[in-house]
Amino acid sequence: MKIRIKNNSIRLRLTKTEVDMFAKTGKFTATTQFGTKTLTYALKAKPNISEVEADFVGDGIVVYFPEAASKTWATSNRIGYDNNVDWNDETKLSVLVEKDFTCLDNTIEDQSDNYPNPRLKNN
Repeated sequence: MKIRIKNNSIRLRLTKTEVDMFAKTGKFTATTQFGTKTLTYALKAKPNISEVEADFVGDGIVVYFPEAASKTWATSNRIGYDNNVDWNDETKLSVLVEKDFTCLDNTIEDQSDNYPNPRLKNN
């Protein structure tokens, strides 16, 4: 799972295997090691919500995903889910969770488990 953070926006991108695991277990967690400290970022299914939400818990970021959608996302054509989380003050957090597509340009990154890019003609 990739995470991109820019100002007040978070984007998680998941490969096919990660989306499948999330659909089966209702969670997917990744970590980044900073010496003796670890940043954890997780996607978790949550009942009784209709849009993605996020929170900062302990030493990490948790993005909550509608539980009902978590079970069908892997087999649907839907690319992702997004929401602007309103903190009831002057700030909002843009959250996007999406399937990770292969890049259109050359990259050294392993993309063998990514979804075929719909912009490529011969997928």
